[in-house]
Amino acid sequence: MNDEYYMNIAIEQAEKAKKINEVPIGAIIVYKDEVIASGFNVREQVQETLSHAELIAIQEANKKIGSWRLEDCTLYVTLEPCPMCAGAIVQSRIKRVVYGATDPKAGCAGTLMNLLDDDRFNHQVEVTAGVLEKECSQLLSNFFKALREKRKRK
Repeated sequence: MNDEYYMNIAIEQAEKAKKINEVPIGAIIVYKDEVIASGFNVREQVQETLSHAELIAIQEANKKIGSWRLEDCTLYVTLEPCPMCAGAIVQSRIKRVVYGATDPKAGCAGTLMNLLDDDRFNHQVEVTAGVLEKECSQLLSNFFKALREKRKRK
């Protein structure tokens, strides 16, 4: 199993979001080569700020492991984490984050800043960027293009 294998599973989660007209972002958490948690954006469905894919996956992993500490876990996410999710990743002590597409508007894993590797915090996270970037970017681009076209027709 490699990063592309797991990112494809995160993409499957993003596709679930797309099917319910959510921004197609998906995340999974891997522990000891096993997917223990997954999530996809449901913010529009539930109208809750905290319903990002990463946060949903983190909560599920906490329950699965029975601890708030996810020290030996890797999070795979199709879009670079925002500041809120990056903060949760640091707080959960996730060891590594792998993401697909960069986020020029809110990316906090290296694009706008890197909250995950700031040595002022008591935990730093290893980051691998750009895994299946084309596929992840295309999923988002296609979604927003279709959304704009739909709005034009109204």
